[in-house]
Amino acid sequence: MPNVMIETLPGGLRRKACAQASRLVAILSAAALALAPVPGLAQAPQPKGPPLLRDTEIENLLRDYTRPILRVAGLEKQNIQIAIINDPNFNAFVADGRRIFVNYGALMQSQTPNQLIGVLAHETGHLAGGHLSKLRTQLAQAQTQMIVAMLLGVGAMVAGSKAGPNSGAGNIGAAAISAPQELIRRNLLSYQRQQEENADKAAVKFLDATGQSAKGMYETFRRFTDESLFAARGADPYAQSHPMPAERVRALEELARSSPNWDKKDDAALQLRHDMMRAKTSGFMERPDTVYRRYPSSNTSLPARYARAISTYLHGDPRSALAQIDGLIQAEPNNPYFYELRGQALLEGGRPQEAIAPLRKALSLSRSAPLIEMLLGQALVASGSAASTEEAIRILKSALSREAEAPLGYSQLAMAYGRKGDYAEADLASAQAAFLRGDNKTARALAARAKTRFPVGSPGWVKADDIVEAKSTSK
Repeated sequence: MPNVMIETLPGGLRRKACAQASRLVAILSAAALALAPVPGLAQAPQPKGPPLLRDTEIENLLRDYTRPILRVAGLEKQNIQIAIINDPNFNAFVADGRRIFVNYGALMQSQTPNQLIGVLAHETGHLAGGHLSKLRTQLAQAQTQMIVAMLLGVGAMVAGSKAGPNSGAGNIGAAAISAPQELIRRNLLSYQRQQEENADKAAVKFLDATGQSAKGMYETFRRFTDESLFAARGADPYAQSHPMPAERVRALEELARSSPNWDKKDDAALQLRHDMMRAKTSGFMERPDTVYRRYPSSNTSLPARYARAISTYLHGDPRSALAQIDGLIQAEPNNPYFYELRGQALLEGGRPQEAIAPLRKALSLSRSAPLIEMLLGQALVASGSAASTEEAIRILKSALSREAEAPLGYSQLAMAYGRKGDYAEADLASAQAAFLRGDNKTARALAARAKTRFPVGSPGWVKADDIVEAKSTSK
């Protein structure tokens, strides 16, 4: 019925009604992504997806943080992934029902495991509560309500224009359009505030069930409350997508303090892993002067040495970096990530043959982590020998069987096949790498060329055809 009603309106008013509906849909669609635990800091992913960071050590730690939470939330079998976003702001959110997105800024600014675990538990509360699907339903209902409200308002405006300029009916029609918009907007924001409150309660419940404190979660939210109090002064509490900060934190504190685990501390070994994660993130993501201010030479702790070694490898003297990394290996000879760092430093320093041995060690100690496997494959490809090329193909295919969305693996596989002279497989792997990077035009062209090299109907031809068809139907 709404489509029929729209078609009966005069052209200009019909375009105005459709434009207003489109603006509403855009606003509400953006609101659907605003599920971050900290008011005012949520950032929606870009159209092609957010820029992600990958690291085996950090991802393993985050999995260890979330595994018990997901288990008590009933989501253990849902294969929920943690994705790290290349953004220095403190933020975490859910957007697709199968991943929790967390900015590297949240990793850096969480001083204890408990603080970060609390935030992850809050986001798990959104997933367990089905908030995304429920919010989509609310958005759809709001869109329908808005269209009906606008149509009624436009109808009144049309009637007013026929009654004459002095009748007042036109003003009534304009009010009929604007008033429902504001009411529906407030109802939707109120629904989102309730979701946030429910996620807070669920997080405390999950933490309690796993024998963990909610103090870290409270500390994190309180810190951001203190920073945002000035911005919140005078704000309309019913126009906020999240509860007013002070109100929300007071409720959280009361709930968290009632838990018998309130004063429970993080395990010392877990705290060290957390500190190493923060140091690694600093070393890779921050400027050298910032790293050295945060971890001065006088700080001889393992995390500080880790951060300085990474920063030196990236920005300083390669020999000094390798010496620092060797010192780390001496301190912890069974730490796979120190060998990974040594191999990466040698590989990127133009010494791929020397990088192979430490990367093999890292792979063995990490129980064949696929990202480290890809790095070893890259070193084998760069070493240039025929035997290394064959091994690289085997290793890269093994890694991609478990990490199917890694462009690096496919690009290295393409180079290996190219060295071997297998240009059909090289084109296909290059197309897959471009596909995953979002380079639609290149992916389609490479896949089309790969199809000409494979026998029609062969597995390679079918994979190439899938890419061609996927890209030909995209906009």
